[in-house]
Amino acid sequence: MDFKILCSDLDGTLLTFKDNVSDFTISEIKRIKDHLRIILVSARMPQSMTYIQKNLGIENEPIICYNGALVLHGSKELFSTYINMDQIASIYDMANKVGIQLGLYSKSEWYVEMDSERVQKEIKYTKTLPTYRHTQATIEDWRDRKIGAHKIMLMGNKENTDGLFPILQKNFNQTLNLYRSNDTLIEIAPKSVSKLTAIKLLLEDHESLNDVIAFGDNYNDMEMLQNVGRGIAVANAREEVKGIASDLALKNSEDGVAHYIKQHILI
Repeated sequence: MDFKILCSDLDGTLLTFKDNVSDFTISEIKRIKDHLRIILVSARMPQSMTYIQKNLGIENEPIICYNGALVLHGSKELFSTYINMDQIASIYDMANKVGIQLGLYSKSEWYVEMDSERVQKEIKYTKTLPTYRHTQATIEDWRDRKIGAHKIMLMGNKENTDGLFPILQKNFNQTLNLYRSNDTLIEIAPKSVSKLTAIKLLLEDHESLNDVIAFGDNYNDMEMLQNVGRGIAVANAREEVKGIASDLALKNSEDGVAHYIKQHILI
């Protein structure tokens, strides 16, 4: 198997544990990293990815954050696009009416209105702390600074999330990517970008998508897995993701990516 780039999602894919990679994964990445470019591709914010990069010994590579809305190489910003403030304000109004909280992300900033079980999980798993303030204050601040959101996370319960999701689709499907990361969460990103568009941005002149092997587990990985040279779904992936994948690996909790690398990427 002759690839030049390995791209992997983090949560539910490369991460054996909720917050980190295993020693086996570290050893396999270190075995191949001088022969393949290893690029982490996630919905996460930058600082919740860089500690994993460091553990894997691949700080010299770029990272794809927020499902492709922000691409960084060290401190250098290679690409950035926002959800605009009018859309953020409109989504906030819709969510607020049904009791759904917003998490707002822009570069290294993360704002929530209040603490919750969901927020505590994200703090624990991503090793990142939010700033607590009213969403309206964040909207006003970002308007003044002329920035927007790289990602919006809507946090509710199954009932109000089920009710809001089709309304959001009806209003924003043309301009925003919306997907359910689980029964109580909706993640929103700019429509113009994806993990695949970010990977294309990072290809060098002598490289093509056929030179890429990629791993994923969720809806936001499907386009990436379908269009690279080989797209691998882990066994815990959603059924739709496994249905379009070129091949399957073991579950993330069983070091699926590392085992696949060991068996198929011989240096």
